[in-house]
Amino acid sequence: MSRSAHPAGPRHADVLPEGHYAAPPADLNTLDPKVWAQTVGRNADGVLTVGQITATRLADEFGTPAYILDEADFRARARAWRTAFGADADVFYAGKAFLSRAVVRWLHEEGLNLDVCSGGELATALSAGMPAERIAFHGNNKSVQEITRAIEAGVGRIVLDSFQEIVRVAHIAQSLGKRQKVQIRITVGVEAHTHEFIATAHEDQKFGIPLAGGQAAEAVRRALQLDGLELTGIHSHIGSQIFDMSGFEVAAHRVVGLLKDIRDEHGVELPEIDLGGGLGIAYTSDDDPREPHEIAKALSEIVSRECDAARLRTPRISVEPGRAIVGPTAFTLYEVGTVKPLDGLRTYVSVDGGMSDNIRTALYDAEYSVALVSRTSDAEPMLARVVGKHCESGDIVVKDAFLPADLAPGDLIAVPATGAYCRSMASNYNHVLRPPVVAVRDGEARVIVRRETEEDLLRLDVG
Repeated sequence: MSRSAHPAGPRHADVLPEGHYAAPPADLNTLDPKVWAQTVGRNADGVLTVGQITATRLADEFGTPAYILDEADFRARARAWRTAFGADADVFYAGKAFLSRAVVRWLHEEGLNLDVCSGGELATALSAGMPAERIAFHGNNKSVQEITRAIEAGVGRIVLDSFQEIVRVAHIAQSLGKRQKVQIRITVGVEAHTHEFIATAHEDQKFGIPLAGGQAAEAVRRALQLDGLELTGIHSHIGSQIFDMSGFEVAAHRVVGLLKDIRDEHGVELPEIDLGGGLGIAYTSDDDPREPHEIAKALSEIVSRECDAARLRTPRISVEPGRAIVGPTAFTLYEVGTVKPLDGLRTYVSVDGGMSDNIRTALYDAEYSVALVSRTSDAEPMLARVVGKHCESGDIVVKDAFLPADLAPGDLIAVPATGAYCRSMASNYNHVLRPPVVAVRDGEARVIVRRETEEDLLRLDVG
């Protein structure tokens, strides 16, 4: 039997034999609030509503497929993270999850900082008015041009990812007459319970400088000697879609151990520690993510305990939630095109999008929920596989789900928890146009990222 790797961790890896599935939910019309955005519900006619607007109206006005983002939910989650960590810690939204100028403005207004990892993300942040000192710049291979722009703009933090980058950033900063605040990203040898492709703290991967073998300690020595750098702290990120806090405990122990060694060798107590992000969300009803206040309490206690044991002052903590803020706030709205029953197997439901708007199922074997949203149904449940329109057998949006047996072409279905990475990783495979992002709030809807057009595609094709 083949084994399936799931980004929520090993407890999802043991799959049932082909042809043996869990029982369908008692009511296919129920929308689990754990999975859907906060303002989602159904009206008296059974149509899904979000921000007081029906899914049918959104489809009529903006077309399908479309990412529908609950602005009130996004802001509430951002505030919850900011409140949970308080004034003595920093919350950096991880822009790679999803970034647009509207999102940058929301973050600014809600008091969050922003983490970017490319020149394009930096440009988006600056163009939307995020103060540069509240921006952190990540990346394992930042170009000279990207580093130069970041330092010229005055970003508050550059996270150094290699020995070459230590010298590169120092040289550019010095040539610009500046002293750049930096952190060093280290790999602490903790592999989070997650899919191998998105586990980022074990040594055999591209990110960071290993703690093992003294490499991280040597990176600190070099950074402290360079006039163009002001080393403020150590950065650690152990993976993505993590539910178990034990990995953070081990990581914090090792990071604080490095801080102690730095103090003992150099007489310097670095004032910051960044524990990264990676906290999970509910993609299905089986997932059980922690609330921000629980995460804040756990991380603060872990760091304080480790620092007390090492007789260090407790540094200022930073965290980088991205998916945990934007992931649950959006769903993707599709129209059903074809319904193809395969006797004794399942029914294939083809929608007007697919892997070009959600590559995560194909890339990570990610699991999603799905619901009929243009109406309710009392029909019997059928085992379905929601697939896209692309010329690719792996073009699967939801691998196995139950939908009403009377599902028909023209019905609207929606996949929740698609706010993170779906639009960010979207492509033009088969020259399919990328969907818009529509923000809804208090009965109003507006496009914050417009749908691509054929003219957009052809504009780049110089012939």
